[in-house]
Amino acid sequence: MQGHVPPFAVISGAQVDGVLTGHEQQVTKLIEAAYRTHGQGDTVNPPSYFLRFPDRPSARIIALPASIGGETQVDGLKWISSFPENVAAGIPRASAVLLLNDQDTGYPIACLESSIISAARTAASAALAADVLTREHGRPRRIGFFGVGLIARYVHTYLAANGWTFDEVGVHDLAPEHAAGFAGYLSGDGGEKVTIHDRAEDLIRESDLVVFATVAGAPHVTDPAWFAHNPLVLHVSLRDLSPEIVLASANIVDDVEHCLKANTSPHLAEQLTGNRDFVHGTLYDVLTGRAPGHDGSRPLVFSPFGLGVLDLALGKHVYDQVATAGELMVVPGFFHELSRYGSRG
Repeated sequence: MQGHVPPFAVISGAQVDGVLTGHEQQVTKLIEAAYRTHGQGDTVNPPSYFLRFPDRPSARIIALPASIGGETQVDGLKWISSFPENVAAGIPRASAVLLLNDQDTGYPIACLESSIISAARTAASAALAADVLTREHGRPRRIGFFGVGLIARYVHTYLAANGWTFDEVGVHDLAPEHAAGFAGYLSGDGGEKVTIHDRAEDLIRESDLVVFATVAGAPHVTDPAWFAHNPLVLHVSLRDLSPEIVLASANIVDDVEHCLKANTSPHLAEQLTGNRDFVHGTLYDVLTGRAPGHDGSRPLVFSPFGLGVLDLALGKHVYDQVATAGELMVVPGFFHELSRYGSRG
């Protein structure tokens, strides 16, 4: 008796966008469910693997293998590149694909364009954390974006879709033209005062919620005094803050083992102190009441490494929606040899 090999499909970025855009609240709930599944131990999420290049030191390609149970039930691999030099050429820095594997046979069932999935899960994670961490003491009214690329745009979109509004929005970027472009984008929404800050210090001091979404490879914000007003910091890009700032703050991560690797700011703080006492819990701990949120007594930094299981959760959702609509682009004959002993015509 021969088993069934599922067909292999390719899902385009346009199809991904069609499923996710406009459904940010649903995506945020899917990401929360994935975090809960991970916290309950029903996932496998090995360390990410970094492919680096001696002749292109700023570039890297990262492999994130993972498996998620719960309601998702899929294995897979995210393969995402970061080539910062792309920005000067007028194309996005990051590109990605996501492979989904059938859990019964191990066969790949789909390859999805995944830069949109990656941006959506990152932004949904940030919006979820902002909601959960401010649940007890109220939402901040002043937000600052440090770095103004695709991720910053998605974070703003996901915050707005989850009911966040701001009296003031600050913007800072090393490239003034990029800061001006993002400020123009934000001003188009109306109702929020948008200010471009030439100095990083001014942005941070005048924001109660700070979003770091840069491509920094090493800490460049080093003065704890800038955070004396005890803001909530969504440290999405992971390597902006010096260990001294991390150690002066309360710290929530998405996964301790993953976040304290690859010279992230929390990893540097661990190397400096020799311990992890500065980590106060995970987002799952906050969701389940085992760790506190932001009480305003000191800065709180949320550092999400970005788990592969989050990409799988969204990728499987996209796959299911496209399949239900009858719009899967199946590749006929992709798996050519399916007989164990071959065949003779």
